[in-house]
Amino acid sequence: MNELISKRLSTPNTAVQDLLAACAQEQGKLLRPGLFLLFSQLGDQQQQDEKQLFKIAASLELLHRASLIHDDIIDDSPLRHGTITIQADYGKDVAVYAGDLLFTVFFQILIETMNGTPYMEYNASSMKKLLLGELSQMHARFNKSQTIDEYLENIKGKTAALFKLACTEGAYFGHANKETIALASRIGENIGISFQIFDDILDYASNTKILQKPVLEDISQGVYTSPLLFAAAIHPEEFAPYLDKRQSITSQEIKQVAKLVHRYGGVKQAKQLAQTYTEKALADIDQLPQVETTTKIRKIALTLLKRSY
Repeated sequence: MNELISKRLSTPNTAVQDLLAACAQEQGKLLRPGLFLLFSQLGDQQQQDEKQLFKIAASLELLHRASLIHDDIIDDSPLRHGTITIQADYGKDVAVYAGDLLFTVFFQILIETMNGTPYMEYNASSMKKLLLGELSQMHARFNKSQTIDEYLENIKGKTAALFKLACTEGAYFGHANKETIALASRIGENIGISFQIFDDILDYASNTKILQKPVLEDISQGVYTSPLLFAAAIHPEEFAPYLDKRQSITSQEIKQVAKLVHRYGGVKQAKQLAQTYTEKALADIDQLPQVETTTKIRKIALTLLKRSY
C-alpha cells in the first residue's frame, strides 16, 4: 500500500518531488487501511480483487493524511508523530496545496475502484461528515458551555466517520454478507469514537516525548475536550478565571487548568467514556465470524484503549 502511495505521489518535477516524497513517507499507525484490510478478510476471499483492495486501502490513508496536513496548518503544529510537519517545514501555502493534491489522488483512486457501486457516494458523504465535524469543533472553540453530547457529535464526524468508512467498505469490498457489513459499520464508528476520546485524554496524561506532538495545545486553541468538559462541569467557578482569558491564557495557566482537570476527575471520567464505546465495539466484534482475523480486530480495539501515557 505504501509503495502504491509513493508511486501516485511521484512526479518528474524536481522542484516539488521532495515535498511529495515527504507526504508519501509520513507514516502513523496506519489504523484505517489496516482495519479496512482486516475486515476485507471476513468476506469471500475467492471473489476478492487484491489490487482493488490495496488501492482502496491507499485511498483511506491518503484521505487521512490530507486531513492531517490541513489540521496542522490550522493548529500551526510543528510536530506530527515526532516529525516536523509539512506546514512547519515547507510553509502553510505549500502545505495547503499538498493537502489538496492528496485529496485529488484520493478521488482518482475512488473512480478507478468504486465506479458503479454505492461507495462513491458513501466516500463523499463520509468526507462531508469529517469536514463538518472539524467545522463544528472550530465553531465551538472557547465555548465553556459545550456539552459532552455536542463533543461526541463533533468527533463522530471528525474522527469516527473515517474509521466507520474503513471498516464498512472493507467488509463490502471483501464480499462479506450484509450482517457482517452492518456490524463492521457499528464497530468502526465505536472504535473511532473511543480512539478520539483517548487521544484527547493523552493530551492531559502524556508528554511531548511520548506523544510525539505538543501536549496541552487544545486548551490554548480553545478546543475543550472531554477531560476538561467533565471537570469544568463540576467546578465551573474554578476554571472560569483561566478559560475566560481565551487566547491570552499563559503556559503556566494552562498547566494549572490541567491540574484542575486531574483533581476533579476529568481524565478518569473520560477514560470511562472511552471504555463504554470500546465495550460497544467489542460486543459487536463478538458477533463477527469467529476466525483469526476477528481476534486481531478485537486486539486492536483493546490496544487503542491502553496507549502509553
